[in-house]
This record gives sequence, C-alpha cells and structure tokens, in this order.
Amino acid sequence: MAKDILEEIVAYKRIEVEEQKKLVPPSLLYSNVEKLMADGQQKSLSMRESLANSASGIIAEFKRKSPSKGWIKEEGKPEVIPASYSENGASAISILTDEKYFGGNMGFIRIARPMVKCPILRKDFIVDEYQLYQAKAIGANAVLLIAADLKKDECKALAKTAHELGLETLLEVHSEPELEYVGDNIDMVGVNNRNLGTFHTDVQNSYRLASLLPKDYVLVSESGISNPQTVRELREAGFRGFLIGETFMKKPDPGAALKAFIEEVTR
Repeated sequence: MAKDILEEIVAYKRIEVEEQKKLVPPSLLYSNVEKLMADGQQKSLSMRESLANSASGIIAEFKRKSPSKGWIKEEGKPEVIPASYSENGASAISILTDEKYFGGNMGFIRIARPMVKCPILRKDFIVDEYQLYQAKAIGANAVLLIAADLKKDECKALAKTAHELGLETLLEVHSEPELEYVGDNIDMVGVNNRNLGTFHTDVQNSYRLASLLPKDYVLVSESGISNPQTVRELREAGFRGFLIGETFMKKPDPGAALKAFIEEVTR
C-alpha cells in the first residue's frame, strides 16, 4: 500500500464532490434539507449518548471493501447486515459511503435507516460542507471528520455546520499534533489505530493518546480491534466506543458475530 494513499483518496474525493454538485446543485440539496429539518420528520438519535450509556459501546461497521485488502464482503447487503447489527446489540452503526475505495454508497444509509434503531455514522472522507447536507438528507445521525484530511480551520467550520444541521461529529485523530483539532462542536474523539498513509495498525496508539485526551469527550478506539478482551482493557483506559468492521464482516453472519462478541465483552 502506497504511503500517500490518503492523499490520493482525498484528491479523488474533492473531484467526486464537484461532480456530484453538477448532478444535484448545492442550492437544491440545501433547500431540500432545510425543508426536511422544518418538517421534523427525522428521528434525532445521539451517537454520543448511545456510546456513553452502553455496556459494550460497539460501533459495528458495514464495510464491504478496503484499499489495503480489497473486497471483504462484496455481496454484503445494506438491507440485511445493518439491520442485523441493530437487532444484535450495536450501540451505533458505521456505514461506508465511499464507493471507489471502500465499495460503499450513500444509498446504503438511506436503505438501512428505516430498519435500524440505533444512530448511524456516515463514514467517508468529508472535505466539503456539501457532504454534510448529503449526510442529513440520507438519514445519518453523525459524521466522521478526519484531522489528517483537513486544515484546522476547515475542520472547525465543518463541525460547526454539522451541528447546525443536527449532526453529531466524530473527530478522528492518529497522532499527538492532531489533538489540537479537538474543540467546539466536536462530540466524540476517535483514535485511529491504523495509519491512513501506511495502513500499519497498532492498538497501542489508543492507549498512548488516551491520557492526553480531554476527559469530557466520549472517546472512541478505531481499527484493529478483534478481541473482546481488548475492548474491556480499552474501557478501563477511558474509551466508550469501539469501531469494529472487518472482524464482523469477514464472518458468514456479521450480526451473529457481533452478538457473540458483545456477550464476551459484557460477561
């Protein structure tokens, strides 16, 4: 995996968003979202509260593909797996919406939303406020903001707009300098154990940054978690959310795998 894969993804994402704006002009999307918010039809679900109040804190991820491993579950259906995650105890569900690199689709959230009781995170490379309006339109409750993708002022502006739209924010950091991105309108702080440039994964990264993170944020550990004992240990270190995708998606029945995993964590 090339060291500059993140740069490649973000460069492509900026082009992709401009193409999407040609299909659905921002003025149309924004007015549709404003109408949606005025109607008050969408359920307001807090991912932050769900994680804080959960005994397991598992964010089960619907992830069909990765840039480093290729297809994980190409046949994975958005009308089946997220609903199964919800039924089997997920505190929240992360749905990849990046198509080129992760085999995702924005339509997956739209399909899953009516069948899922818990909050849904739109997992993508957010570089433009247009994507926040998309997230609101398709029924997401929270969005991921990746510090490594954004300048500090960009991140701050996106977090503010997300809150104006009623979306919660999960800020993803990987290194100590990125802790400077933590601030207003950030609801959860995620430590990515995977370096997005090299794809090297080390859960120790969560422990390393945990003591440096503010205690009044819900802390999330992301990537490389495959053992319930690791979750128990991370909970003791102060984490309340655990984003797990491949561990479940590799199994024939991801929902059943999640259920067994939660039983191990909470026993």
